[in-house]
Amino acid sequence: MSYSKLAALVATLASIASVSAHGKVSGIVAGGVYHPGYTINYAYSPTHPPLVAWSVPEDKDTGYVNPGNFSNPDIICHKGATPGELYATVAAGSTVELQWTDWPEPHHGPVIDYLANCNGECTSTEKTALRFNKIGAQGMFDHTNQPGNWASDKLIATNNSWTVTIPKNVAPGNYVLRHEIIALHSANNKDGAQNYPQCVNLKVTGSGTDKLASGTPGMELYKPDDAGIFVNIYDTLPSYSIPGPKLHSGASSPSSSDPPPVSTSTSAGYGSPSTTSSSPGETAPSNEYEPSSSTNPPATPNFSSMTTADLFAWLDMIVAELKSRLGSKTSKMRRHTRDFVAV
Repeated sequence: MSYSKLAALVATLASIASVSAHGKVSGIVAGGVYHPGYTINYAYSPTHPPLVAWSVPEDKDTGYVNPGNFSNPDIICHKGATPGELYATVAAGSTVELQWTDWPEPHHGPVIDYLANCNGECTSTEKTALRFNKIGAQGMFDHTNQPGNWASDKLIATNNSWTVTIPKNVAPGNYVLRHEIIALHSANNKDGAQNYPQCVNLKVTGSGTDKLASGTPGMELYKPDDAGIFVNIYDTLPSYSIPGPKLHSGASSPSSSDPPPVSTSTSAGYGSPSTTSSSPGETAPSNEYEPSSSTNPPATPNFSSMTTADLFAWLDMIVAELKSRLGSKTSKMRRHTRDFVAV
């Protein structure tokens, strides 16, 4: 197959994958009580049951927010998000479990959690007024075999769920939990990272005294050129800098001795949270393209600067995603692109 035909095939497959569904939080467990998440079916109904989860009627493709929209309110709680009508009650020091729909394995990346005080009712809060404090962050466990083992892999291994601890020192009150996966499989392209923010209303109880009076506005959490946003996970990564502000003083960082759920190496470690959203980290790859005006541009590589090995890695990612989306329909699809592409 000629180089031009291979490039065309990559672009076609990337376009197909870009319109397939990705994931969202389908359920929340807090204080031992299960709360359903927002479903896209509600977007086509004049009413829906009251929820603790924020509604995202504009996210009809369970898609993402790209770096070109980091200064747009959509990055706060997803596209067109509006506050939930209820609260999930949880004691400070205890955990909240976020249950996701099936997360595609090729979408490797960090899982990050923030908490913001509503200073009143979260059910009527203005999302741009919220100030977020990072209370949990896990990134890359190891990178012995590219693209590595990530927090997203841990989420998949734990039945597509994630558990976050509400710091013990948080004062009683109403808060918004911002839970997020950042998929980095296309992040070697400028504007290629995919953010999947999800928000939930919490009523925190307990005897803590920290009201989280300060924090970072949602539209200032990240920059498109942050080391943990614009990064090539298919390149050698000695470390990974988790994007966003530093961990809140009351948050407990995970132990580096906590082994990853899926490992190909005896070494394991978590990415270190950056002290600011623009902390230095990996050298940004040079293969970039001009961002599209679309919210979700097709994630296609810059072929002129990619090696054949890079192209095969990209194709393997696309094939794996298509398999995860089409299920049994791809039962006869070969696992590796090299099996059916001859260059």
